[in-house]
This record gives sequence, C-alpha cells and structure tokens, in this order.
Amino acid sequence: MNNLLEHISENFSSLSKGHKKIASYVTENTDKAAFMTAGKLASAVGTSEATVIRFVSKLRFSGYAEFQKKMQEVLRGKLNNLQRMEVAFERIGNSDLLRNVMHSDVENIKQTLEHINKEEFDKVADVIANAKNIYILGVRSSSALASFLGYYLALFFDNVHLVNANAASEIFEQIMRIGPDDAIIVISYPRYSSRSVKAAEFAKDKGSNVIAFTDSMSSPIVKYATHSLIAKSEMAYFVDSFVAPFSLANALIVSLGLKKRNEVYKNFEYLENIWEEYQVYEKM
Repeated sequence: MNNLLEHISENFSSLSKGHKKIASYVTENTDKAAFMTAGKLASAVGTSEATVIRFVSKLRFSGYAEFQKKMQEVLRGKLNNLQRMEVAFERIGNSDLLRNVMHSDVENIKQTLEHINKEEFDKVADVIANAKNIYILGVRSSSALASFLGYYLALFFDNVHLVNANAASEIFEQIMRIGPDDAIIVISYPRYSSRSVKAAEFAKDKGSNVIAFTDSMSSPIVKYATHSLIAKSEMAYFVDSFVAPFSLANALIVSLGLKKRNEVYKNFEYLENIWEEYQVYEKM
C-alpha cells in the first residue's frame, strides 16, 4: 500500500457503487480529501460516515487515521510550493499557529520513535563506522541536514565527503570513485529531488552501501537503498519540518561517537587545544 492511488485503482472494480464514489473523489481531489475528517469526506461525496469507514476497511486499512496518513503522503510528494501554501492557509485559518506547528513537530518525533527499526538503525551505524569512505548528500532543503551530519562526522572520521549538490554533473564528479567498501547517506524529503534519486541509483550500480535517510518507505530513493532510516516530516505547511530528521541524525551521531570513542576522545582533545590557542570560543 506504499502507493495509495495505485492501491485504490487495483481494487476499484471490486468496490460497491457507493465505495466507487468515494474512491473517485479521493483520487481526483486528494489535496482536499487528505485533510478531511471521515465525516467531512462523507459530506463531500454525499454518503454516510459509516460508508466511508467501511470503504477504508475494504481497502484493508486499520482505520481512517491510517488511510488519511497515506493520503497525506501521496499529497506531500506532489504539491508544489504554491499549492502547499494554499493548503496551509486553509488548514491554519484563525487557529493558534505557534501551538499547531510545534505540536506537529512533537508528533513527528513521536511517530518516528514509534516506528523506527532499531536493528536497521544499528546496522546503519555499523556500515558507516566501517566504511572506507563516507559520502553525504542532501539537495535543497535537505542540504541543511547533510551539512549537520557532515560537520560532526568529520570530527570523528577522516574519510567524510560532503557532496556539493549545486548541479547534477558536479554530484557525479564527486562520487564517481564510490565503490563497494564505501557508504553514501542520501537525504531526501518531499518534494523529492531527482538529483538525489539519480545519485542513489548510481551509487547502487557501483555496489556501494546506500543509506536512504527519508520520510517513508515509499520514498523514491528507498528502492536503491541498502539500508533505510525513516524520520517523519508530516507537515502540510509550506515549510518542511526537519525536527524529527535532526533528532534521528543526533542519535546516529551519538551512536557513531560511542563506537569510535577512543578516536573521538583523541580528536576532541586535540581540537580543544587548537580552539584554546586560537581563541575560537569566547570565554564565559
């Protein structure tokens, strides 16, 4: 059910007449339906809330909340910034903006923590710790998270390469020597960058360990990944929420620091002397 619209299309012929009306409305008006309650969706289609719930059950969802999240996943990958702004303004209205945005960020962290695969997280840390070279790629808004990871990992390892993603050709020039002993962390969030997807595909073809750092298993970079780290970024506003991804990146950095604690301790001891000598930080 990673692609909700395909799932609806595949099951359309087996639906009742009333359920087909709901399916058609959702397919044609995903931008509106994604943020409707079951009752509002029923009113928009001209049916009952009970019929909507039965429709969701027919499609093998545990409940309307799960179905709604799938609609929002579809939507977030398709909307351009102007459309996202329109949806955001419609949802916000006269509500408490500060509380709503921060509550959404908290919910992203909760959802990430509830669904994170701990074994996969540990495997990712092992792969990075043992990689001959570590490449980190994030395009557009994802570049902030890439820079954050690159900054800290460069303090732990001497084989970290933060890929400059200003142009597609430059990306391939920087990762052209990537191989089976290397690892590349590809960070991509909606709207997914084609440059990130192509880089992940290239790295996979070269036999490298591709780590997808993204928002869901339906992300286009996952199919090229050896391992995946999923951190939720479910915000319908026109600004991407990176609170949960940064939190997951923090956890990954700490995990790698503990794995390489002796080297990290020596590096920080050396750096503290340099920072002190060259007065990098203000004394408090």
